[in-house]
Amino acid sequence: MSEAIAAHGHVAVNRRYWDEEAATYFGPLARDHWAAPHPRWGQWSIPEAQAAMFPDDITGRAAIELGCGTGYVSAWLARAGARPVGVDVSRSQLATARAMQREFGPDFPLLLGDAEQVPCGDASFDLVISEYGASLWCDPNRWIPAAARLLRPGGRLVFLRPSPLLALCEPGEGQAGTTLRRAQFGLKALDWREVGGAVEFTLAHGDMLRLLRDQGFVVEDLIELQAPDNAGPGFSTSSSAQWAHNRPSEEIWKARLVAGA
Repeated sequence: MSEAIAAHGHVAVNRRYWDEEAATYFGPLARDHWAAPHPRWGQWSIPEAQAAMFPDDITGRAAIELGCGTGYVSAWLARAGARPVGVDVSRSQLATARAMQREFGPDFPLLLGDAEQVPCGDASFDLVISEYGASLWCDPNRWIPAAARLLRPGGRLVFLRPSPLLALCEPGEGQAGTTLRRAQFGLKALDWREVGGAVEFTLAHGDMLRLLRDQGFVVEDLIELQAPDNAGPGFSTSSSAQWAHNRPSEEIWKARLVAGA
C-alpha cells in the first residue's frame, strides 16, 4: 500500500469506487434488502433470529449506521423501533437509499460523511452498527475511536465484517482457496485497485481485541458465521458457499462501551 493511501487517501479511493462502480452493481440488491420482511445478514443471509445483530432493548434507542450504503440496515432498525441515522461517503449510494425510502419507507436522516470522522456530537447514540460498511472500508484505527466517541456509556457497537481467514486466503481475483496467500502478522489493509477494487481493512483477532479494549470497549461476543447447507452463491465472489460452510468467511463482533471509559 502506498504512503498516500496509508495517510488516509483510502477515503477518496473508496468514495470513487462506490460512486462510479459498485453503486451500479449493488444498487439492484437494495430493493431486495428494503423489501425483506425480516433482517438477513451478510453474504449468506443469516436471519436476525440467529445473528442477533440488534440488541434486545432497541426500541426508542438512537442508532447510527457507519457506512450505510443503500440504507437497508437503518431501515431495518427503524422498523424495529429504533431512531437511526445513516452515514455514508458515497453520494451515489445515498441517492439509492433516498429512492428506497420513497418507495418503501420509513424516513430517517441520511448524512454524507466519512465514518472515520462523523459529523455528529459526542455521546449521542446508544448503538453503532456496521455491516460491510465502516467495518470493511474504513481504517479501524480511526473508525473504532469514532464509534467510541459517538456512543453513550454502556452503548453497544455491533459490526459484521469478512473474517481475517478470508483475507489470508483471498487471491484478489477469483475465490478463496485453501492456500494462505499473505502473512497474518501485520495484516491490515488490502489494496485491490489493480484488479478493479478498492481498499479494504482487516485486522487479525488479537489486534482487533486490543484496539477495542484500548477504546473502552468490552467484547461481549464474537460470532463466526457459517454458510448454511443450502446457501446460494451470495452477493460476493470472494468465496464459495462450500468454502464458507467449512470455514468462516464472515464474523460478527459485539462490544459494549464501559461506563466512564
